[in-house]
Amino acid sequence: MNAIFKERLELLQQEYNALISRKNKRVVPGNGIFERYEYPILTGDHAPLFWRYDLNPETNPLLVERFGIHAAFNAGAIKFNGKYLLMARVEGSDRKSFFAVAESPNGIDQFRFWDYPVQLPQVQDPETNVYDMRLTAHEDGWIYGVFCAEHKDPQAADGDLSSAIAKAGIVRTRDLVKWERLPDLVSRSQQRNVVLHPEFVNGKYALYTRPQDGFIDAGKGGGIGWALIDDITNAVVKDEKIINHRYYHTIKEVKNGEGPHPIKTSKGWLHLAHGVRGCAAGLRYVLYMYMTSLNDPSEMIAEPAGFLMAPEGEERVGDVSNVLFTNGWIADDNGRIFLYYASSDTRMHVATTTVERLVDYCLNTAPDGYRSATSVETLTQLIRKNLDYLSKQQP
Repeated sequence: MNAIFKERLELLQQEYNALISRKNKRVVPGNGIFERYEYPILTGDHAPLFWRYDLNPETNPLLVERFGIHAAFNAGAIKFNGKYLLMARVEGSDRKSFFAVAESPNGIDQFRFWDYPVQLPQVQDPETNVYDMRLTAHEDGWIYGVFCAEHKDPQAADGDLSSAIAKAGIVRTRDLVKWERLPDLVSRSQQRNVVLHPEFVNGKYALYTRPQDGFIDAGKGGGIGWALIDDITNAVVKDEKIINHRYYHTIKEVKNGEGPHPIKTSKGWLHLAHGVRGCAAGLRYVLYMYMTSLNDPSEMIAEPAGFLMAPEGEERVGDVSNVLFTNGWIADDNGRIFLYYASSDTRMHVATTTVERLVDYCLNTAPDGYRSATSVETLTQLIRKNLDYLSKQQP
């Protein structure tokens, strides 16, 4: 082993071990709904050294990086065998994404990738790129992963190397190691954000969809859809209705999409989603919430106005700036929720909250009135209530 190789390897190992073992710190006081944490929990730098480097000094005497890992983001999440697991979208320097599982003992730090990425079975018409897998432990006993499978648009004009089409790929597993590939979802429209509901509804599988006319533009797609599927092993969207609509001059005027599968509570199903609007800086992605009925998960019963989370500080900067995106959260048996979100298509973060706080937020926060005047009216009512209360507390 030459001196250059040895010195570089020691430095790389020290840096990696410091990153993996770093304790995360809760940022307080926050807004009372959730708490952010100081450090990202998963980045491209979390990739093991044996992914990025040929560690044989005979074949790589200068210890040069052989496989560049650029980013880790947009992760599905599940608690499995007592561990907090993220199904991360890992992007290499070649711009291709793949899936890899990262594991933490506590859900907020010390995330380590498993030795190997997911060996995703291929379909007859193999996709070019895959990303943004949602994980659902379904009551049928399987763990399902639904993800975006991207293909080059076969109808693209000559020389057009950017037009694409999106399909929803479906896999299932019992151990997160061996995966069975099912046929892609059949739909009349393109689908990039599809989520499997964790329970049967009227004896059928239920999907949250996001119908859109093109790969980027929602077009006539009205928002987050709902579809019942007869057979998950041959999933076909026959009827689809919009359950969470887009609206003019809101956080979701351009498009919106379901995040992870909803969490069941005594008051209803908690939903986490992303909304997109256009601004001078481009598209701005934020996270928002809504609730649906226990009796009918397609019936919305509450939706607070505006966003739950928006990009802040470092979160605003990255490959696709001004973006928060989520497709994973975990609810512990004690009611604590780990909300996993990505910033700017670059890194993963965690925020913590509880079922109680999110239900309170959804049920007791005013809905959007869609006009400036109604926003002023809502604020005025809160001000008046507080000033009346404070005046009564004075001696």
